[in-house]
Amino acid sequence: MKQLTNLTVKQEIGATSLAINAINLAIGAGIFILPATIAGNLGSASFIAYIICGLLLVLIMLCYAEIGSKVTTSGGSYAYVEKAFGPLAGFLISILFLISNILGDAAIANVMVDIIGTLLPIFNITYIRVLFFISIYGFLAFVNIRGAKQGSQFAVAATILKLTPLLMLILVGFFSISTDNLIIKTLPNLKSVGETALILFFAFLGIESALNISGEIKNPKKNIPKGIFLGVAGILLIYLFIQFVAQGVLGVQLNANEKEPLALLAKNLIGPIGGILILATTILSILGTISGDILTSPRLLFAASQDKLIPDFLSRLHPKFATPYWSIILFSAATIFFAATGSFKQLVVYVTSSVLLIYLSVILATIRLRYKKDLTVPVVDDNVTESGFKMPGGLVIPVLAIATICWLLSHITLSEIIVFIVFFTVLILIYFINKFVRGRISFTESRSLDH
Repeated sequence: MKQLTNLTVKQEIGATSLAINAINLAIGAGIFILPATIAGNLGSASFIAYIICGLLLVLIMLCYAEIGSKVTTSGGSYAYVEKAFGPLAGFLISILFLISNILGDAAIANVMVDIIGTLLPIFNITYIRVLFFISIYGFLAFVNIRGAKQGSQFAVAATILKLTPLLMLILVGFFSISTDNLIIKTLPNLKSVGETALILFFAFLGIESALNISGEIKNPKKNIPKGIFLGVAGILLIYLFIQFVAQGVLGVQLNANEKEPLALLAKNLIGPIGGILILATTILSILGTISGDILTSPRLLFAASQDKLIPDFLSRLHPKFATPYWSIILFSAATIFFAATGSFKQLVVYVTSSVLLIYLSVILATIRLRYKKDLTVPVVDDNVTESGFKMPGGLVIPVLAIATICWLLSHITLSEIIVFIVFFTVLILIYFINKFVRGRISFTESRSLDH
């Protein structure tokens, strides 16, 4: 048999495929819940928050496109920051990314139980909620410990079903809008817009994962920015239409129904069956997101353990299924804890703030690597050169992105700032203690070999 050598990935993905993938990754549980919160804060001026989030996402993703075309190793945000600022910064970003995934899953798990609680009030009892969290995460952890294939199949099946009902609501609801409900009577103040955009940005998270396949994109200099623009534009249009339809059909009713706004919209447009359909779709979407995170996020713990950044037991593989079972168990247990102790809104602020800090770090890394003289970037193939994709306008795009992120982060409370300070302080201590202990062990082992 002829052996194949020097195999490389095929560059078969165009701008449209990249955009569709980005839309699929970003649209999740948030848009099923947040229209009521956004309307409650900004009323008919809700579109302002959506446009801010959409424009910010374009700026951020262009930075990701530039640095992603230069740093070709796997690891995403962690790899970019580590390459620019060293292992400590990479460690902080990888753990922050993991924590944001845990808190994000905990937030939408709360939404799922709230929805079930509207149908079965027994799920509003605290200990029943906790038992449900344990049951659902226990089951999904078991599925993923048995193998990645089973976990990915479940996530894909649940994801496919989420877009159709949203598009159906837009098409049916468009003809039932009352223009009186869309009239802007007073413009919101800048503080309200910032606080609302900080919460809404939760619904836009995830698009950066679409760039994990940047090595397989045809003509990346052209198709990456084009695909990003199309993806963000598609997400923004779907979200804006959903908000306009919900606001236009329900009016003030939308503000008063934070647990199931789109289910109420579907019930008004189609009848009781429509409400049940949206509730079922929301639950499936949440299950798909949670299942996907349990499949992928524990691998961050696994990789960090292999890199000797956290305890070794987290890189152990199951003797039969060859999956990182301790990492899956720890991730699931942590999510159960935060789901049981936090509320949706509270967790969303922490998640969004965490991801914005990650984005900020990647943008700073992009600037650093653009001007770092000793950077060595391998050539991947004929279409990806050492120069890679470069944003137009010099530093205009990254500076605008940094300014907008800092403005959004300025709306977090003092207590939330203290939590982040303590969190990073503890992580830095863990990093240096772990480095010291491992250094001592290596020194002891080398001394033993000498004797």
